[in-house]
Amino acid sequence: MKTVLARALSLALAVCLVLAGLAGCHGQQKQSAFQVPDEFDTSKDIELTFWAKNDTNKTQTAIYQKAIEDFHDLYPNINVTIRLYTDYGKIYNDVITNIPTNTTPNVCITYPDHIATYMTGSNTVVPLDQLFADEKYGFAGSELKYDAPSADQMVEKYMNECKIGDQHYAIPFMRSTEAVYINKDLVEKLGYQIPDVLTWDWMFEVAEAATKKNADGTYALNGQNVMIPIIYKSTDNMMIQMLKQKEAGYSTDSGEIDLFNDETTAILKEVARHAQTGAFSTFKISSYPANFLNAGQCIFAIDSTAGSTWMGTNAPLGDISKDQIMDFETVVKPIPQFDPDHPQMISQGPSICIFNKEDPQVVLASWLFAQFLLTDQVQDAYAETEGYIPVTTKAQDSDEYQQYLAAAGTDNQVHYQTKIDATNMLLDNIDNTFTTPVFNGSASLRDAAGSLIESVVKSVRRKQTIDDDYITKLYADTTTLYHLDTLSAASGAKKDLGPLPGTAKALLITLGLIWIGIILVFIRQKQAAKARQRQ
Repeated sequence: MKTVLARALSLALAVCLVLAGLAGCHGQQKQSAFQVPDEFDTSKDIELTFWAKNDTNKTQTAIYQKAIEDFHDLYPNINVTIRLYTDYGKIYNDVITNIPTNTTPNVCITYPDHIATYMTGSNTVVPLDQLFADEKYGFAGSELKYDAPSADQMVEKYMNECKIGDQHYAIPFMRSTEAVYINKDLVEKLGYQIPDVLTWDWMFEVAEAATKKNADGTYALNGQNVMIPIIYKSTDNMMIQMLKQKEAGYSTDSGEIDLFNDETTAILKEVARHAQTGAFSTFKISSYPANFLNAGQCIFAIDSTAGSTWMGTNAPLGDISKDQIMDFETVVKPIPQFDPDHPQMISQGPSICIFNKEDPQVVLASWLFAQFLLTDQVQDAYAETEGYIPVTTKAQDSDEYQQYLAAAGTDNQVHYQTKIDATNMLLDNIDNTFTTPVFNGSASLRDAAGSLIESVVKSVRRKQTIDDDYITKLYADTTTLYHLDTLSAASGAKKDLGPLPGTAKALLITLGLIWIGIILVFIRQKQAAKARQRQ
């Protein structure tokens, strides 16, 4: 009977663990505060892995390598091995894959949306607030072997972007926004002048004018067989920014999904109208905006300021042959607005997080390296490779960075005019940038926002009618595809998840039956024991 009881208890425990697992997968786990060691042990050899992204940019790779070497000179006991990726999504997927086996990197270039999902593992990501404030090893700490920024030299807006709930789980590394790269010559050829602040109506009007064709089927504006007046690189950003400018729903801070609303429907119908005439397309459908812009086949190429080195006649980077490049003047402007008096544009760019490990010395070493990436020599050097800006006022105000900005146009490499124009545009608009709420599932919501525009443009090309019935079905399909009906917020927003799944019901019933069986076995054993005592 004892064997039967033991088996019953084991089965009950197994069922409990399954149920706990089902509950745990719905939200974030609490990340324990990190206790900073009193001293960093410089006698102990420590191996760190650093996962980072670059766009096959050898200059960026060299900057990372130099940072690692310079850091090692200061801390000879810390060895950093870098693993480079060409896509943030691949970093995200690899981290998620490695969490169950505790083989995450030590330091990772990532986004807060991704960190919110990493936090579904218990004590996976290190909360950084105690490290920030530590007198010895925190910002500008007394025991640091390098000149780190102080807390008040970190751009507050960018620091706030790294908070999930009331804790910081990352530090900003670089920041960018989106820009419109404009072929000024073609705009003026159509009889228009570029305004100080673009509006969506103005851009769409110019784009429609550019779709006129000659009798032979070529486009009147450029005499070529191809003209896509507007190409948007990141349609998720497009939808998010348009909704923000309209003060329409997207999501709440607690993670409630507000994406599917009347303003979203109006935006999709507007996109459909311009896709139908050929005035609008996207990167996923047509390819890189820069390629079309540089060939005189696009007027408005909308991409990140970090993509500025690909834009324009004299761009230092590019994917098309020189004989295809048109000679034109490039103008850089913020994204179009609905209200020019109150511009809104997205803040984006990579951040740095640290993963928890058993040895606190390893975590502290990770923090020392992560903070080293905020020093002027790393921040300024990396920002000069593309249209990023440093995330510290210390680096932004440094003599080296100011000299870099002042030398705009003196060459078509480091001081490429369009790149520095994009940089200055962002520096002038830091206060006009915003970010979206971060929670477990916010990355999926972002993907869903972009997919709405992509789906509509594809459907227009397939000659489908974009009406209310189409959009109602699109919303339902998108909800299912991106699991938006089951997303839970990092802050624990109360959501109606619908009826309990059948598997969960079966497990609960099984658990109840097991406990009933245990009780019956226990009663039967007691009765048998009493019977033996009477004999």
